[in-house]
Formats: sequence, C-alpha cells, structure tokens
Amino acid sequence: PYPKWDQLQHPWIRVSVSKQRVFIMDGNKKAYTMYASTGADNSTPTGTFHIQGERGAFFYNAESKEGAKDWVSFKGHGTYLFHTVPTDQNGNFNVKEANMLGKEAHSHGCVRLAVPDAKWFYDNVTFGTKVVIH
Repeated sequence: PYPKWDQLQHPWIRVSVSKQRVFIMDGNKKAYTMYASTGADNSTPTGTFHIQGERGAFFYNAESKEGAKDWVSFKGHGTYLFHTVPTDQNGNFNVKEANMLGKEAHSHGCVRLAVPDAKWFYDNVTFGTKVVIH
C-alpha cells in the first residue's frame, strides 16, 4: 500500500536515473518504490530540486504529439515534471511506453510513472518537497 504522506516524519523524493526508480523517502528509510522512466540521453536534470506550485490533471503537447495526466512540476515551472506514461491527444495511454517503466530511460526529460503512482504523487506530494535526482 502507498504510504500516508501526512504520517511521514521527513518526506522527500529520491530519483535514481541508473535504476529507473522513484523512492518515496522518510528520512533515511524508503517508504515506497515506484518504477520510472527518466530522460533518454541523460535529459533529466540531476541535482536537488523542490516540488513547484504548478500541477495539473492533463496536458497535451502538439509538437511531440504526447500528453500525460497527473503532472507535478519540479523544475522550470512546468518544464520538468513527474507524470503518467504518455497519452495521445484524447488521453489514451501508450502501453508500449508503459512497458518501459523501470527498464529504460525514454522520456524527453520528465520522470514518467505508472498511472496509479502518478495519481498518488499528484494527490499527495506537497509543494516545496525536496527532490534529489542522481
């Protein structure tokens, strides 16, 4: 089961580019692990960031012909996001991309998550939460 965010003592997010994982941390302990797909060609920025104010239920980028649901910004105020696997313009998920979660970096720089994980992240992870990507 997902952790109860408000019961974590020292919550923060750790993203491992090498393992293609997102760890919900409570201090030094892993509270939950999610499969992810980060940016191809090391396009996901590394370092320490914080969850920004921008978030939304859905977006679609006509240029890349991809969208996503349940997005939360961590850098660039809407440029770098945590979100679901890609969708088409109608919100239908790309199953081929979903099958790469946890296995391969394949995004344009965002951190892709499974649909239920992205929904939990969107609903629970609060503004200002520390995000460490390495």
